[in-house]
Amino acid sequence: MAEVSQGGAEQLKAPIHPKHWPIWLGIGLLALLTRLPFSWQLGIGKGIGLLLHKVAGSRRRIAEVNMEICFPEKTPAERDALVRQIFIDNGIGLMETFMGWFRDPQWLAARTDFVGFDKVREAQNNGQGVMLLGAHYSMLDLAGSLVSTVQRVSVSYRPQDNPVMNYVMERNRARLYDECLTRKDIRGFIRTLRQGNVLWYAQDQDFGRKNSIFVNFFGHPAATITATSRIAKAGKALVMPITYFRKDDNSGYTVTVHDPLPIPSGDDAADAQMANDFIETQLREHPSQYLWLHKRFKTTVDPEMKKGSIYRKKK
Repeated sequence: MAEVSQGGAEQLKAPIHPKHWPIWLGIGLLALLTRLPFSWQLGIGKGIGLLLHKVAGSRRRIAEVNMEICFPEKTPAERDALVRQIFIDNGIGLMETFMGWFRDPQWLAARTDFVGFDKVREAQNNGQGVMLLGAHYSMLDLAGSLVSTVQRVSVSYRPQDNPVMNYVMERNRARLYDECLTRKDIRGFIRTLRQGNVLWYAQDQDFGRKNSIFVNFFGHPAATITATSRIAKAGKALVMPITYFRKDDNSGYTVTVHDPLPIPSGDDAADAQMANDFIETQLREHPSQYLWLHKRFKTTVDPEMKKGSIYRKKK
């Protein structure tokens, strides 16, 4: 197996067993497509999204249920149109992920408006670490790549189940960030923040009942991790939300660091609700540029209900 050094981290081994070759082929094709003009790549991403909208029935069902829960005020036709756009934006997001992994980040820096990073630098100049509280908006990996052109950051992540995708993700993220820390490396997060550095962190996925509390997201109880407050407190860090969206005319991107949230407040539930409310506000403005294909509400308040049961088709 081939090995690659990851900036002081353990060496990564490329999985090259023949069973992985189809995945490598697909990755290689998408990597080649990132050499095409920017507008062409957006068009390809749209095509991928529309194809998946047709064939990925289980994922479409997840998005449909999420829209029913989060946008009950919309008509069925409006929600159907939104689900279609979600697939388009996540298809484009797939291409953007590969842009972030396989292109020099300076390639799109001129197309990007960076807003609010002066607040990060001010905090660091005062010797304080900063937690950039992100979310799974559709251009997540490209946003990280772009941010690396203006701000040094460490990132938290969940290893991918597929070994090939995990290898490619870790290898390419390692060239962009100071550190890539798995989401369970709480000590690493705290160390990074106490050193006055910047940590990119997200709490907006359902990781189950353990270490989570139920607070509202679009008016519906959602299992939300409470580690944000504890990490920020232990790391003596400012918590600043960061957002990243494609511009409406598809000409480029806007990456914004917002004013600090009063986290930790001493109340983990209030902090989790505050973070969810912030994300909800952003998504009401950009409803399709988010990973709605994730089962955000799979863990229910009732422990007797099977996880993910609300996403099953009704008979």
